[in-house]
Amino acid sequence: MAESMQGLKRTHRCGELSAANVGETVTIMGWVQKNRNKGGLVFVDVRDRSGIIQVVCEEGKTDPAVLEKAASLRSEYVVAFVGEVAKRSGAVNDKIATGEIEIIPSELRILSESETPPFQIEENSKTKEELRLKYRYLDLRRPDLQRNLRMKSRVMTLTRQFFTEEGFLEIETPMLGKTTPEGARDYLVPSRIHPGSFYGLPQSPQLYKQLLMCSGMDRYIQIARCFRDEDLRADRQPEFTQIDMELSFVDVDDVIEVNERYLAKLFKEVLDVDVKLPIQRMTWQEAMDRFGSDKPDLRFGMELTDVTEVVKDCGFGVFTGAIEQGGSVRGINAKGQGSMPRKKIDKLTAFVKDYGAKGLAYIALQEDGSVKSSFAKFMTEEQMDALVKAMGGEAGDLLLFAADKNKVVWDSLGALRVELAKQLELLDKNEYRFVWITEFPLLEWSDEQNRYVAMHHPFTMPMEEDLKFIDSEPGKVRAKAYDIVLNGNEIGGGSVRIFQDDIQEKMFEVLGFTKEKAYEQFGFLLDAFKYGVPPHAGLAYGLDRLVMLMAKQDSIRDVIAFPKVKDASCLMTEAPTPADKKQLDELGLETVAEEEK
Repeated sequence: MAESMQGLKRTHRCGELSAANVGETVTIMGWVQKNRNKGGLVFVDVRDRSGIIQVVCEEGKTDPAVLEKAASLRSEYVVAFVGEVAKRSGAVNDKIATGEIEIIPSELRILSESETPPFQIEENSKTKEELRLKYRYLDLRRPDLQRNLRMKSRVMTLTRQFFTEEGFLEIETPMLGKTTPEGARDYLVPSRIHPGSFYGLPQSPQLYKQLLMCSGMDRYIQIARCFRDEDLRADRQPEFTQIDMELSFVDVDDVIEVNERYLAKLFKEVLDVDVKLPIQRMTWQEAMDRFGSDKPDLRFGMELTDVTEVVKDCGFGVFTGAIEQGGSVRGINAKGQGSMPRKKIDKLTAFVKDYGAKGLAYIALQEDGSVKSSFAKFMTEEQMDALVKAMGGEAGDLLLFAADKNKVVWDSLGALRVELAKQLELLDKNEYRFVWITEFPLLEWSDEQNRYVAMHHPFTMPMEEDLKFIDSEPGKVRAKAYDIVLNGNEIGGGSVRIFQDDIQEKMFEVLGFTKEKAYEQFGFLLDAFKYGVPPHAGLAYGLDRLVMLMAKQDSIRDVIAFPKVKDASCLMTEAPTPADKKQLDELGLETVAEEEK
């Protein structure tokens, strides 16, 4: 039977007590982690978000009523104990912060009883994620998840403090905005007052923060909720949080400089990790050529080598065919993996096919000096020797090659080097390797839309020296865009924005927008730009991904209190659910049953 808290006041959280409190009378409240009844001796572990403490009830020393009640406790009962802090009578428990002490109780109240939970509340639970997410309120009692959320709260607090001291204003932007068809898909919100019209939930506060710069706010920061109705991906959430900022009268270096100091402060205060400044910078082109990725993981080598020139006259049609089509041949050297079984190489071949590659060619250099290769018969001995030399191959190495269009070669080998690093356990979660990727292409060609699309968004400033190519060779124009990458994850990205009318009009023209269409979508921004707009630039971090890496987790779901699953549904609340007919009628909406396929 649940009892009242009346007259009791908690004096300490469980994990806050230490040997310094020995002899004090304290009141703790929390959940029963476990209860061990040794007959006349009852040990109760009480847990709250700060940690665990042991309470010891012993016949002859503890009030019989308290002892009897303690013996009846079960896991996840909510209890309050009043008692004296004492040195442990038994062995010290080094695994918990309160391992030197225990509480000898004088009073126990059962504040709430609990049914048997569907899984045990314990660190690093092996229970299936689907079951844990259905009972997320129980899952969140786990100390490891609570630590993650405490870290996230700390990151948000430090973020606000740092940017406030740097002269940024925290300003909220609307959740209900104009829907914009460019970019990812919006979540639509129907308007009851304007039947047939819809708001769009923000994919980012991009246009509003640029308007704030037009308003003279100078420096803006927001921890902003964002929404994207994107296709399913394992570790992507339909709603997420950005650390969003915009600055006036700045260029690339100014944005990078303030953010480097921010990251250094964050990692020092939260993890006691020293971030070496300035952070390394690398152009997009260099990152693609060396790592096959614009978010390179620098914790290990295995860089790509372009061997197009070496093999351009060889007899292997796969290589020469790709080169004739304007592609390239590149390889990676998996040091010491020359004895990898053929079955494993076949698995790697299947892996790269997901990235558009037709296959993998390989040379396995055996320790005894012999060579196994999938294409040696098409090459002369001199050509093979030249290829091995170009790859820095030594006895015991495995050389893997892809030949195709540049994008396919980069994507497949870039993913392959990370996959091999995982298999060979080369990724150290305690190492934090930052790199800025700069000078992205302004535009990328979309086969689907048969036109150039903005690689970032239509308001990104081209590099001034490349403007001359905008009509003749748009693909050559580089952007004043920059991403901050950590251990192979893009944690933030931004750009200098266009603030001159003529460049913005030219950008819309290249993207295939008529003036009317540009005004229809972005008229309020273009109008604002007629009234004196400062040069401005910004950046946004994915807060969840940043905290995930800081907390050494593998999924952003482990740093979000109530995440959705892969199909964007919530297993706990069962959202989304159909709306009732009355609500739909008020909104002038009706749902149409999908035809059976």
